Amino acid sequence: MSLLVIAACLAAGSLIGFMGGVLGIGGGLIAIPALVLLMGMSQQLAQGTALIMVLPAIIMAVRKYNQQTRIDKRVAAAGAAGAVVFTWVGARLALGIDSSVLRRSFAVFLFFIALFYVWQTWRAGRLAARRAAGQAPSKAQSDQKLHSNHKPQSDHKRAPVFTPRRASVLGMLCGTLGGFFGVGGAVLAVPIITTVFRLPQTVAQALALSMVIPGSTIALITYAWAGQADWTVGVPLAIGSLLFVPVGVRLAYKLPERKLRVCFALMLFATVALLAFES
Repeated sequence: MSLLVIAACLAAGSLIGFMGGVLGIGGGLIAIPALVLLMGMSQQLAQGTALIMVLPAIIMAVRKYNQQTRIDKRVAAAGAAGAVVFTWVGARLALGIDSSVLRRSFAVFLFFIALFYVWQTWRAGRLAARRAAGQAPSKAQSDQKLHSNHKPQSDHKRAPVFTPRRASVLGMLCGTLGGFFGVGGAVLAVPIITTVFRLPQTVAQALALSMVIPGSTIALITYAWAGQADWTVGVPLAIGSLLFVPVGVRLAYKLPERKLRVCFALMLFATVALLAFES
């Protein structure tokens, strides 16, 4: 490999690492279509190569997130344990199908995740607007709640606790997708954690990335064993990515949550467009 290509991979890895740190995805969603489009790789080879870059970037991002907000290690460990075996299953399935079918499946998956984020952002905006408009319960309604024997409505709407058992089930689903698409486990986990369990975006990103580390290791081994990982490209990408992941994570804690979700959705739509162009 020429020095020019290595330099280009280092620069691309730096940009991908920065964006991955901001959005909590490890950068693989950006790297995979770029490798297919710019380097003519098959979908499987692009996914395996992207994992070389993604795995160290995820570990670095989790370390930086944990410095800002302590990660619940019991929950993260339970999710990771659930993901390990299912990641291998997903990777074996991906290696056995046609590359174009896998690429189209990847695009459809990302499209629906992006739609979900658009809906979540729109819903959060409506709720904020209603609160700003002062749509609080009237005094009569408050008095009725005070003297009623029933629990307040807010109690019935309290979010479920993200327990280790629930994290393990989520890890199984995310592990399968992460193995099948090379990345994607954290992409699915983040909206579920923020919507169902109502945890903040940055906390969800930290937990999701923590959960996929062991599974991503299994996926990389599986792809590499099948000859679907280009280390001469992946290693420079990884080095460049590691340099800028911390910068991205710091920026993630400075951005408002709504803007972070919008950036996440826009990035996913852009990735879908790239994949459609490749097809």
